[in-house]
Parts: sequence; C-alpha cells; structure tokens
Amino acid sequence: HDAQTALRLTSQPNVQVPPALQVRLLELRARAMKDTGDLWGAARTRVQMDSELRGFDQAQNRRQALDLLTRLGVAPLKQRAAAMKPGDTMLPWINEALRQLGVTVAQAQPELQQAVGMLLPGAGANVREGYQVPTQVALLLPANGNYAAASMPIRQGFFAAYFDAGSNHAPRPSIRVYDSKGTAEGAVQAYRQALGDGAKLVVGPLTRGEVAAVFSQAQLPVPVLALNHPDDRKLPAGNASEFGLLPETEGAQAADHMAERGLLRAYVLVSSDDFAQRAASAFKAELLARGGEVVDMAVLPVGATNYADTISGMHMPQTTTAPATATSATDDPAMAVGIGATGNAGIFISMRPKDARLLLPQLRIAQISLPMFATSHVYAGSDDVADDRDLDGLEFCDAPWLFDAQPGLPDRASIATKLPAASDGAARLFAFGMDAWNLVPYLDWLRAHPGSYMPGASGQLAADQFGRIRRVLIWAKFENGLARPLSGSLQIDAVPSSAPPEQAAPAPASSSADNGQPATPD
Repeated sequence: HDAQTALRLTSQPNVQVPPALQVRLLELRARAMKDTGDLWGAARTRVQMDSELRGFDQAQNRRQALDLLTRLGVAPLKQRAAAMKPGDTMLPWINEALRQLGVTVAQAQPELQQAVGMLLPGAGANVREGYQVPTQVALLLPANGNYAAASMPIRQGFFAAYFDAGSNHAPRPSIRVYDSKGTAEGAVQAYRQALGDGAKLVVGPLTRGEVAAVFSQAQLPVPVLALNHPDDRKLPAGNASEFGLLPETEGAQAADHMAERGLLRAYVLVSSDDFAQRAASAFKAELLARGGEVVDMAVLPVGATNYADTISGMHMPQTTTAPATATSATDDPAMAVGIGATGNAGIFISMRPKDARLLLPQLRIAQISLPMFATSHVYAGSDDVADDRDLDGLEFCDAPWLFDAQPGLPDRASIATKLPAASDGAARLFAFGMDAWNLVPYLDWLRAHPGSYMPGASGQLAADQFGRIRRVLIWAKFENGLARPLSGSLQIDAVPSSAPPEQAAPAPASSSADNGQPATPD
C-alpha cells in the first residue's frame, strides 16, 4: 500500500521479469504512478500495455488510460500534443481524450499502403491474402419503425455484395437477419439471440442508441462490427469495430483537399443541420492543423432564399473578371479567380442540393468566384442536368460506387434496374451495406495490419488502432450539370491509389438519406 515504494520497485531500470509477468509489472507501475499523482506517466504506462491485452482486459485498460488523460484537462493535453512528432504513440490517445472532453481535433488521414485481398502465389486463383470468414454471421437491423427506410438499402446492399462474392467462388458464411427494433432493448435482445443461435460475428446494430446499448454489456462474447458510432464518445470494446458515414470525415478531407492545392484561407458557408455543423467543425480543425485559417463562417438562414446579406457580410474577395466571361485560361467559371489576395482562398460549403443551387448563382452575381468545395450531400445521388448546371465548378467528396469509380465492384446502373434502393440518395446507404459485407472477411486483417486498406464502395477503408473503420473518399466535380469523378476514376490526395484486387470490399455507415444527405441514425 506504499505507492512510493511500489513505484521505486517497479521502475528499477535493471529489473527483469518473465514475459508472462510483464503486463502485471506494468499494471503495478501504472497504479503506483497514479497514486503518487503522476497521471501522465500512468497513462503512458497503460498505453504501453495496450498491445499485450485482449478483449475485456484491453477495453478496461483503455478506459483507465483515457480517464487518466482526461483528468489532465484540455490545455495540458493540447500543449503536449503540440510538442509531439506525428508518429508519437501517445498522440492518438491524446486526441481521443480531447474528443471525450468535447474538443474537435484534426484527423490524420489513414495510411493506405497495401490493398487487402492480394492473390497468394501458388495458392489457387481464389485464395486471397487476409480473407477469412466466420462460419455464421448475424445481421442486426431494425425491420420496422422510423429506421426501416434506412435499413432497407443497407440490407439490400449487404446481400448484393454477399451474392457477388459467391459468383467469385469465395467462401461465404451463413447469414441470419435479426430485427433490432431500433431500440436499445431490442438491439441487446437481438445480439443475445444471435449469440445463442451460434453466430461468430455480429454486423450491426444501426442506430447510435442501439450501438451504445450493445457496447455497454459487461462482455461481448461474439465480435461486433457496429454500423454506427455511439454518442458517449467511448472507445469500442476490444473485440468490437465501429463503422459509420461520419460528417467529420468529409469535413476533414475537404480541408486536406484544399490545403493540397495551396488554398489555406477558407470562407465557410453551411446549413443549420447537424451534419453540416459537424462537418464544418472538423473542416476548421483540420485546416488549422494544416497551417490554414477560416477567415469567416456563416450559417444560412433557415427557410431563406435570398442570401445577399449573408454573402456581403462575409467580405469575400471579388474577382476582377466577371464569371460569365471565363477565358481560355479556364473554362470553369468557379475557378476564374483573380490574381492576388484570392489566389490562396477558397469556399467550403455543406448543405443540400436545393440550398446550394440557390447559393452559388448568388455568389456569382456578387462577383465571387473562389474555388468551391463541398460535402457529399450537395449531390442528390443522380444526374439532374437542368438544375445542377447552377453547381458547375463545385467539387465534392463522395462514395466511389456512385460513379462506378472503384474497379472490381458490381456496376451500379445494372443493380439499380433490379433494386431501386441503389438509386439516388439511398445509393450511399446501399454502398455502405455492400461494404458492411465486404469488411467481414478482412476485418481481423485490417486491424492487425496497419497500412492495409479495403477498396470499398463508399471509399478506401482502413482500421485505426481503436477498431474504428476510417474511409478515404473520392472527389467529383459538376461540369455542364453532370457530376463526374475527377480524372475519371479514383482520386486520392497524398495517398497511393494502386489498382485494387478483383474482389473489392468495405465501407462506413449512416442512416436515412434525404435529397442525398446520409443522416446518422439517432
């Protein structure tokens, strides 16, 4: 019970213990550091233990490490993070602690080094590296109620990819679907029923409340690939993964996209909905981390159609050349930026198509023609040449499958003729469902091999050290009223884009889509 003595005994530099007792030694050291007031040292020691633990023990140790870090407070954590090099092992933990304290932090983009599913030499044409399926998989989705409309395209996408895997003669497990009812109680009941029926992996549930309820159980005997992120900001359990269509991902990647082009001064215009607000917060944090600044930010008035006052109040630089008279230097009016102060500035927007179609012409009338970038829900999910001409020049991030930009995946148009859920805005949820299945054989491989990624329908997918599936989107652009991917195929900023294997895979999740916006289920 003497913390100082315990700390001295467990911290002696020449102390050697058998490997089986190493974790126990670190545990005692962490406790002694905490009891002597060294919260940072205790947290570092617990992080050192993380890779040696599994399941409940790992989840408990992670909670204790983050509790120690959050007790340090926001300002000290930010100071330590600022002094660290990018590869420091403590940096992701500090960022996680800051998130739990309600701070929006910059998101380091996943390192995409090697696509999963490479053919193994001499092992047969259908044997792919990392491909391993459980014998039985349970799919937990709400069958009725408020979330049935969201779960339908997800379920159809899941089985479309499942049957496509069968056409490639890939091994597949049996699938059983359970109704999670859209409630915390229903999700826990469905999980336990799946466990009793012999499931070896559970995919789902869908809503944030359902996910939180399943994760709050004392133990998860069967691994889970949750199709959302819980609201409580807690880490997934040791054998659980989280997968979602997060607005923060889109906002951060928009900031990176602009920074890669030297556009470090941003004017932000967003709608008032939750998706847009979260995307804007992530955009600002990421742009600041890249050495940029948000010059001004405005929220569009709800129900308004005239944004003249909002635009004039932001004092955006005007171009000296009217947008309508773009010269041979650029055929894109939105890129006809004047020389000088406008050269390193751009506009970031996050809103639905109807709002963007009102905003962009008014910006041009005000002779503001800065490069413009947006989140995915500016695109309704299908071509509308007449209305979308107003969006010409606008670049936005989105799921590659919407444009058949990811080789190896089933053709969207042919699927949409049989399954209408693959059309319009619901296509993002359909793509998410496809990736939910395609992640199943490679989930363990992605988590065990940093730098590996899955070429998926909703983006390039990688797993971070906490079990969260991260995605890298493609960029598309409106030209002559049509949305088309940049360079005609997959385009990724500052990451390799080597061709994926024959059988592609995974992705994120979300909920219902209205006018193209994927809304995270509550």
